[in-house]
Amino acid sequence: MKILSDFNLNVDPDEVKQLLAKASAAVPSDGMKDQLRKIFGLIDLTTLSEQDNTENVSLMCRKVNQLGEEYADMPGVAAICVYPELVGVVRENLENPLVAIASVGGGFPASQTFTNIKVMEIEQAIAQGAEEIDIVLPVGKFLMDDLDYVDYEIQVIKQRMGPILLKVILETGSLGDLSLIRKAALMAIGSGADFIKTSTGKVSPGATPEAMIVMCCAIRDYYNRTGKKIGIKPAGGISNSQTALLYYQIVKEILGDEWLNKERFRIGASGLANRILGDIFDKGPDFGYF
Repeated sequence: MKILSDFNLNVDPDEVKQLLAKASAAVPSDGMKDQLRKIFGLIDLTTLSEQDNTENVSLMCRKVNQLGEEYADMPGVAAICVYPELVGVVRENLENPLVAIASVGGGFPASQTFTNIKVMEIEQAIAQGAEEIDIVLPVGKFLMDDLDYVDYEIQVIKQRMGPILLKVILETGSLGDLSLIRKAALMAIGSGADFIKTSTGKVSPGATPEAMIVMCCAIRDYYNRTGKKIGIKPAGGISNSQTALLYYQIVKEILGDEWLNKERFRIGASGLANRILGDIFDKGPDFGYF
């Protein structure tokens, strides 16, 4: 792939440590509630359990619909993200037009099926009402250095999706090495990703600040060369306000304020929305609105 020859693929761990220290030091100790409101509006409110069904997804949608009445001045979440079969349930129950309908797809979470099956599943999710699709980079093929196949598959999926937003999950916990994470990030970007995302939440570790920094630097370097802005989405284990504030600050430090909106930055989470509401309205860490 041309993009892999256009950029340095090596990552300096000391530089990552320095960037992390800078971002950590800049996390506010006061005035947090204003930033937490902004972060709440960046959440892809997610349920991806084998137990998901019409009832619990409908309830989630009703809670999103009622949020403005229950808690004035709170923005809506950025999106509701579910499995493909439940996209229609979200479409039928979600009333806020500013909240997007997102679906995982393409053999989530392992990405271990045929490309034509991935495309078919994604097309069915879109037909049911999905406005955004999160897929997993075929990690096995990437680790075997079958980069032509990885490039082909993402390109085919993006072409068939058209204007629908494509988020490509790198599964950074399976890659481990920071230079591999940078390589995967640039590859996904070059193949057509609108967003790159850290993790499925099904592999440990999920998101890490170090992986996030490497991915943000890849987006920054690509933007500096091409002028094209790619979005970033950490996900997997982001369950408290302090962690969310750190990821917000990482984006701010590396990519700047132009990325601090739902068009360029999302956080994939389930419990985080409750924690943020609890912290903003002083209801404690165990507050359970959703």
